[in-house]
Amino acid sequence: MIFRRYLLNILLSAAAASLAFAGVPQDAQSPKQDVKDAGHATKNAAKDTGRATKNSAARAGHATKRTSKRAAHKTARKTRQGAQNVEDKTQPH
Repeated sequence: MIFRRYLLNILLSAAAASLAFAGVPQDAQSPKQDVKDAGHATKNAAKDTGRATKNSAARAGHATKRTSKRAAHKTARKTRQGAQNVEDKTQPH
């Protein structure tokens, strides 16, 4: 009976010790790894910013091109209308 009492105490102590060590987080990073992670995050952020800038520039360029063409066509159309008006006024009746 004495052996059983000691066996129970030993088992409970072992279980308590294993729970105490299991509760310690194992994912604590070193400062060197933290700096590396920060560098990777900065690199990825710079890539994302570059892609966004490229996309915005492409959209702006397309819009500028479209607007310029529309303005050129409208100017040509108005020039033809003005020329037609002048021609109509200067033709003998």
